[in-house]
Amino acid sequence: MQKKTISLIALTLLMQAVLPGAIGQAVARSEKDAYPVMAPLNQYLSPDQNSEIALARSAAPASISDRAEVMVLGREGYTTVVQGANGFLCIVERSWAAATDVPDFWNPKVRAPNCFNPPAAKTFLPIFLMKTKLVLAGKSKTEIVQAVASALDKNQLPALEPGAMCYMMSKQQYLGDQDKSWHPHLMFFIPGNVEKSWGANLPGSPIMAADDPEERVTIFLVGVSEWSDATPAP
Repeated sequence: MQKKTISLIALTLLMQAVLPGAIGQAVARSEKDAYPVMAPLNQYLSPDQNSEIALARSAAPASISDRAEVMVLGREGYTTVVQGANGFLCIVERSWAAATDVPDFWNPKVRAPNCFNPPAAKTFLPIFLMKTKLVLAGKSKTEIVQAVASALDKNQLPALEPGAMCYMMSKQQYLGDQDKSWHPHLMFFIPGNVEKSWGANLPGSPIMAADDPEERVTIFLVGVSEWSDATPAP
């Protein structure tokens, strides 16, 4: 995804593959103009805590999410509202989980339920939580990129642990105006740019991946056939 992230990766890759050059450029320009600045904070908040908890837990099968920690977004950032018992952490990411050049970066409609396994909760999620604090502090895209890069350079963010992954299997997810709910999938996080070494995104390769230089990670996506409630996916 050439600077793509989490939930917004998959569709961007697919668009690059299927849209002819001129049409693709026109669509990109149109999307880029749709959300030039952050919307009022109220538009990013859920109407009530319980609905956000339920949405966060829908990211993974109940056998995992029912015992997971849950974080909810408020005016001061994310806070833990449900203590977990299995090391997993469920959270509804907002649009700024994406890289700063993604058209939906400020899209207030984005709701991306993720359920992170213990290594990802400890060592990948902190990047998003830091970005959230910067967003709520009114920082610009440039300032966000610089702050995250500085934190990574100074080891102020934890090094990504082996085995870090998350579930994104919510039927209610809204990943952007183009991808919408897309497909249920899993994501695996590998440090650095290892897309080529896995043969990802090559003709005939079943592996879909994206290098995210802003977060210094490669994200591998694995589609699954069912939503978290066990109903068939399209």
